[in-house]
Amino acid sequence: MSKTANLVSWALQAIAAIILLQTLFFKFTGASESVYIFESLGVEPWGRIGTGVVELIAAVLLLIPRTTVYGAGIAFFVISGAILSHLVYLGITLPSVNDKGELFALAVATFACAAGVLIIHRREIPLLGTRL
Repeated sequence: MSKTANLVSWALQAIAAIILLQTLFFKFTGASESVYIFESLGVEPWGRIGTGVVELIAAVLLLIPRTTVYGAGIAFFVISGAILSHLVYLGITLPSVNDKGELFALAVATFACAAGVLIIHRREIPLLGTRL
């Protein structure tokens, strides 16, 4: 991998991990925004806590060079679920918790970062890497 690709990958990994880790505080402390989202989806509290655990694992794996592709893959799929939930059930904005689309924007940013990391590290993806 070129030096530029490596630097871009690290930047994307760091951004995704920071966003994932930052949202854990809200999930694990039962912040009103998180409770509202997961109640609306009918999976409060276990969906909130379970998602938080998976996001924590993804963030840690993103920052370990040997497991970067696994962290990016987990983040990509978890955040895909978040984006889909916003588009189908919740809406882009959540006025009842004073969100003007920031949560959706963070999900899209995390999705883009995880996708970028997967593209950069595509040859390392188990089972698919040799074909890409």
